[in-house]
Amino acid sequence: ENIFYRPKEKQAQADQRKARFFQPEGDHLMLLAVYQAWKKSAFSKPWCHDNFIQARSIQRAQDIRVQLTGIMNRYRLALESCGRNFKYVQMAIASGFFTHVAKRDPQEGYRTLVEGTPVYLHPGSALFQRNPEYVLYHELVMTTKEYMRNVMVVQPQWLLEVAPNFFKKSDPNKLNKRKRMEKIEPMYDRRLAHAQDAWRLSKRRG
Repeated sequence: ENIFYRPKEKQAQADQRKARFFQPEGDHLMLLAVYQAWKKSAFSKPWCHDNFIQARSIQRAQDIRVQLTGIMNRYRLALESCGRNFKYVQMAIASGFFTHVAKRDPQEGYRTLVEGTPVYLHPGSALFQRNPEYVLYHELVMTTKEYMRNVMVVQPQWLLEVAPNFFKKSDPNKLNKRKRMEKIEPMYDRRLAHAQDAWRLSKRRG
């Protein structure tokens, strides 16, 4: 659900306010920046109105955070902030969405790592026209093209770390030194063919 809104009569103003929250790491970190700014405003509804934020949507995010905090407290898990080291946030997201990763295509757009499906950055993304080499997306939306929505920069090494049973490095004998450090590919076990479809993007659109 998009927390930003653009009233027809104030689209330029809404875009300017949204740009204030831009994060080079992508949309997920931009949403975190919005939440942190809202928190500094003491969770003010007028602040949401002034910044063209859907108050109901961001309130839902806060409700979920309270639930998660309660679970962690129940199991006596420490709550620690990563500060400005967003790599930890990115890796945490990648550990759950590692099948939703695409690599920039030399010709046009991106291709998903799992199926090789042609996909494109959504025009509303913070990464639109920035074109990082690897991105993780929350969902695919089909309009005139298949667009990735809620997109974040990822490093291929992170995927090897968070999903070592799913990704592997490509044959190093066929790659130069730089590509040897970056190139990864999905790894399947043919003996588990009956379970492989569970990983496919067509089974995990949401």
